[in-house]
Amino acid sequence: MNPPPERLIAPLMELRQRALALEQQYQDAVDQAASGYRESARNLLHYLALRQVDVRDLQDELAALGLSSLGRSEAHTLHTLDAVLIALHRLAGQEPRLEPVATVDFKLGRALLQEHTRRLFGSASGKRTVRIMVTMPTEAASNPDLIRHLLASGMDVMRINCAHDDAETWLRMIENLRRAERELGRTCKVYADLAGPKLRTGPLATSAQVIKLRPQRDLRGCVLKPARVWFMPKTEEGAAPGDAPIVPLHGDLLLEARRGDVIAFTDTRGKSRELKVVARNGEAVLAECDRTFYLETGMPLRLLRKKSSVAEGRVGELPTLVEPILLRPGDKLIVTNDDAPGSPAMLNAQGEVIRPAHISCTLGNAFAAVKPGEHIWFDDGKIGGRVLENDGARMVVEITHTNPASGAKLGAEKGINLPGIQLDIPSLTQKDLDDLAVMASRVDMVGLSFVRSPEDVWALREEINRLKVRDVGVILKIETRAAFENLPQLLLAGMQLPPVGVMVARGDLAVEVGFERLAEVQEEILWLCEAAHVPVIWATQVLESMAKFGSPSRAEVSDAVMSGRAECVMLNKGPYIVEAVRFLNGVLERMEAHQSKKRARLRRLSISRL
Repeated sequence: MNPPPERLIAPLMELRQRALALEQQYQDAVDQAASGYRESARNLLHYLALRQVDVRDLQDELAALGLSSLGRSEAHTLHTLDAVLIALHRLAGQEPRLEPVATVDFKLGRALLQEHTRRLFGSASGKRTVRIMVTMPTEAASNPDLIRHLLASGMDVMRINCAHDDAETWLRMIENLRRAERELGRTCKVYADLAGPKLRTGPLATSAQVIKLRPQRDLRGCVLKPARVWFMPKTEEGAAPGDAPIVPLHGDLLLEARRGDVIAFTDTRGKSRELKVVARNGEAVLAECDRTFYLETGMPLRLLRKKSSVAEGRVGELPTLVEPILLRPGDKLIVTNDDAPGSPAMLNAQGEVIRPAHISCTLGNAFAAVKPGEHIWFDDGKIGGRVLENDGARMVVEITHTNPASGAKLGAEKGINLPGIQLDIPSLTQKDLDDLAVMASRVDMVGLSFVRSPEDVWALREEINRLKVRDVGVILKIETRAAFENLPQLLLAGMQLPPVGVMVARGDLAVEVGFERLAEVQEEILWLCEAAHVPVIWATQVLESMAKFGSPSRAEVSDAVMSGRAECVMLNKGPYIVEAVRFLNGVLERMEAHQSKKRARLRRLSISRL
């Protein structure tokens, strides 16, 4: 049996009064909001008031009467409450008596979000409204074609990660983008993501100058294509044809080598290998082998002809490799408060650890805040551990979380998270200030990493104003528990100095709040930002497998569909990033015909006919 309409009027009126009271309480914040954002500030406060109480039972009763259950009221909260109250009064045969208040209605709420999004991200390409942001690899500075292909495939925002590369590289990326814009007749915004005071692992020691080459085999292990290598006096790009790697070689071997000769050596594992010379191209010699082999700088080689030694040579300088630290549950890791290069554990002949693995931390003052028994996470939660000891110079960490079977590899410049630990560090580092001085006048928006309080937002705006740069947007990166818990205040601060947006940095955020809470937390961020009419960037691991390996997982496709509830989706770099942009572009275009934010759009279904 449906509830009587008159019984629901009182609880709805109480919700309305709560919304108006909260607005009155924070009237100063509303007044301080910039022109065009005051209505948004008021609506955010109305929505916060609604969500301060549990209205689930009331929602069920409203739905039973065929009325709005308030579940889609984010962008126009007070207007929705008033509409439901008027309907309840009519159903009860009463005359509505509501204090007249200016509200953000359905049309205005949608328009404000669209305008704030356009102001920050520009116009979207194609038929979709959700923008696509792409993180630039270092290659984008020297490969204009890559940026042109990304722009043609649907990139709307170029993301420059200031935690990597340098200002000269970033400026070349922007130059290549401007050239591509002119060629394609398209525009693209530029986003500089400040590194911020992120804890990261320090450098790793270089371990070897080795190259591994192996043949391609079928499922039965038969060789489909031998391992091939060009030996040359020096490694000049483009000097040898084909796709085989180039290895420098010193000595008389190259001068004497002929087709059919054999290059013999003992590789780094003590395996005897023979490569057959199959071609020459000037000074270059192409050799191949149907077995895997390793070459190392300085390794001696012999040239054999009819099994007799003809000449000798030595492998020249190969690129230096850095060996990551392999960690498994139960391993010990020493984290040091210095800049000494890290290295894997040292083992004796019996495979026993005689010196644990060690790595440094980029923010030494974090050591003072960490106590034994607390948890530490590395590389977006791929590796987790518990602090056993901390003397201020070194922490002993017991690894408790990795892949149980294969472990996980920890490299340099990987993020470190200390959930629940408050670090007394400024939101803008000296590096951020230096980067801002170069980039602020050349980009459209700046990312504030590890923001925690409104003071952090004002500090960034003050620095941008000091540089006398106008119309630069600020992206509030929500990647810590403090940022999530302070989101309402951060949004109100951002609306004082717009344009402003929010990034859901799901990598760090998942570690900070716990993976089991991530889905809930990202939903709450989306709700509050829609109430504030502030655009959201959905970031971290979107179509990661496709960008890295060329094919998405089914879970990633579902995640890409969910990302359409934000105003912008960020893809990270990878060898197949152009294909990932094209794929995401198609997914977003299709899904926008079916869904807008949380609201289903009932376009005609092709399978609806019987």
